[in-house]
Amino acid sequence: MMRKILSLALLLAFCTPAFAIDKVAIVDVQKVVNKSGQVQALKKEQEAKSKEMQEFIKKANADVKAQTDDKKKQEVAKKYEKELKAKREANAKAYKAKLEAIDKSVSATINNYAQTNGYDLVLVKGAVLYGGDDITDAVSKVVK
Repeated sequence: MMRKILSLALLLAFCTPAFAIDKVAIVDVQKVVNKSGQVQALKKEQEAKSKEMQEFIKKANADVKAQTDDKKKQEVAKKYEKELKAKREANAKAYKAKLEAIDKSVSATINNYAQTNGYDLVLVKGAVLYGGDDITDAVSKVVK
């Protein structure tokens, strides 16, 4: 029942002249994000961090193997495990923060482009079967 009321309300809202939508755009957000220079830089940064992490693990394994005393070997292994966990958590936190910043930047760019070019509504390309101006390439050029 609630779903029918909501559907009817949305239908009436879009049919009312006050909510007239004259110009609709569609955008392939995934394509825009993949072409983003920020995303490319983040990918390179993640690759570098991955290599650093691999080197750290190699060094830690070598250090653990070099220990002759079993008790000392366990202590060193625990120390490196703790460090590795902290590094992974820090990397994941930084990565998440940067992704969120990129998402905000891309969204703002799409919004600014749409407003500047007089679009009343922008939809995700995957949700549209037909219609709307595809602004993906134009926005991709603007995204940094």
